[in-house]
Amino acid sequence: MPTIKDVIVRKPTKEESQTCKDWPIWSCQPSTFEWTYTEKETCLILEGQVTVSDGKDSVSFGPGDFVIFPVDLECTWNVKKAVRKHYNFG
Repeated sequence: MPTIKDVIVRKPTKEESQTCKDWPIWSCQPSTFEWTYTEKETCLILEGQVTVSDGKDSVSFGPGDFVIFPVDLECTWNVKKAVRKHYNFG
């Protein structure tokens, strides 16, 4: 079972930034919710501040971060500032 330590947070390459522009946008107001990834998700954070936890560890990210979530990750999202992101599953 993957953990938060398996989440990748980094700055995107120029090519990745360009590719992300074709992806849909998801947004969410400040909130806390549980989520299970049934597919790998790759996203580019446009706005906001988020901390994601698996109950033991956590990772935070914000504008400009390129984030990759592994399949089967069970976690809790804490959206501290309204978030907008480009996302892609698969």
